[in-house]
Amino acid sequence: MLRSRFSRSPILPRPRGDRVLARLLYTLLLYLLAPLMLVRLMLRGLRNRDYLRRWRDRFGYVPRLTGARSIWLHAVSVGEVNALARLVEGLLARHPEVPLILTTGTPTGLARVRQLFGQRVHHTYLPYDLPGVVRRFFARTRPRLGVIAETEIWPNLYTAAGRRRVPLMIVNARLSERSMRGFAILPGVRLISAALEAVVQILAQSEADAERYRRLGARSERVRVVGNLKFDMAVADSVRGAGAQVRVALGSARPVWIAASTHEAEEQAVLHAHAAVLRALPEALLLIAPRHPERFRAVAQAARAADFSVSTRSSDDIPASRSQCFVLDSLGELMTYYAAADLAFVGGSLAPIGGHNALEPAALAVPVLVGPHTFNFQDITEALLASGAAWRIAQAAALGDAVLALLQDAPARARMGAAALGVIERGRGALAEIETAIERELAASARAAPVTAAAR
Repeated sequence: MLRSRFSRSPILPRPRGDRVLARLLYTLLLYLLAPLMLVRLMLRGLRNRDYLRRWRDRFGYVPRLTGARSIWLHAVSVGEVNALARLVEGLLARHPEVPLILTTGTPTGLARVRQLFGQRVHHTYLPYDLPGVVRRFFARTRPRLGVIAETEIWPNLYTAAGRRRVPLMIVNARLSERSMRGFAILPGVRLISAALEAVVQILAQSEADAERYRRLGARSERVRVVGNLKFDMAVADSVRGAGAQVRVALGSARPVWIAASTHEAEEQAVLHAHAAVLRALPEALLLIAPRHPERFRAVAQAARAADFSVSTRSSDDIPASRSQCFVLDSLGELMTYYAAADLAFVGGSLAPIGGHNALEPAALAVPVLVGPHTFNFQDITEALLASGAAWRIAQAAALGDAVLALLQDAPARARMGAAALGVIERGRGALAEIETAIERELAASARAAPVTAAAR
């Protein structure tokens, strides 16, 4: 049996009766919900046809990988793909002979994978968590190690990995109190604790995240804190250069702010804020980047309905001098437009969604505004707030005043940008820890016994 260096226990011990029952109930529920899952996929496909492409992946019908056993990484969407980017590049450099498979859950995640890595990695969508589906996925991809980013815990997937002696690692592991309560809705914490038996290491962002994983049933000796991989994100010189060129095209002296990763529940607040900004600064320009591609057209229509002069990335390339709102209806360009802006509001935080990654604008020395709901990025946000790199607004009505105050205060923006770079520099180090841990697990898996026919 394959054993983790952090534990004397096998990857998957003999399951207890209560855990078996919990997983049976969970699997039965999934089968009952399977028709609704298909309907949901089809409805999403009506708004974004990318959801319908390669739909067979979600049932485990992925391309068969031959040759050496693969290394499998999972990043649910764009943010997680970005967080894993340097890790993936390191694996490609150190193991050029090993197939690397990267799964995502969203088309935007797929687009980001292709943009970053091209054909150097294999991409599929993560399969649905049904026993036969995940068995098919493992039979076709043949991983020797699975690396899961952040919070994705799928009981049948994890159980199948354990049975096939595929060690799993959760890296950059985070678990909010809200997510933990959500896991408790499933057939008991027993279900999750049983799944976590297949995880040989949980490398957490913070002690609070580590403690929540322990409370879910992860073994203490398999959990340790290494910090947040997002602090190790590298900003390419090409991004800074592209941002500088865009800023020249927008107008170097023009006040420009960006509302990034916005959700439907907060987009009207952003437009109202910009109306207030325009009353004081008529030349101001709003760049707005909706979180979900299916919102692109609706946001442009809403901006026009608010009586703004609107341009879009897809139609106009660069906004005209008279444009007041520029809708970024494209993928993979957010960092470039962060670099071109005077300040950034990071969405998902006015609505109770939990926020998005404020380190991306911070890495470009761009001052950050967030709303009251940032529980998905609590430690990052608190570090930026404590250093003075970010401001928190208590409610949507305060967004316009905050944007205007910063647009009119260049010295304050400079201080916030410098503070942001300091926060990032102090937070680095998780990448080296995670790379070392992965290499040790790969070495251990190379010494392990091959998967038996029964495990298949």
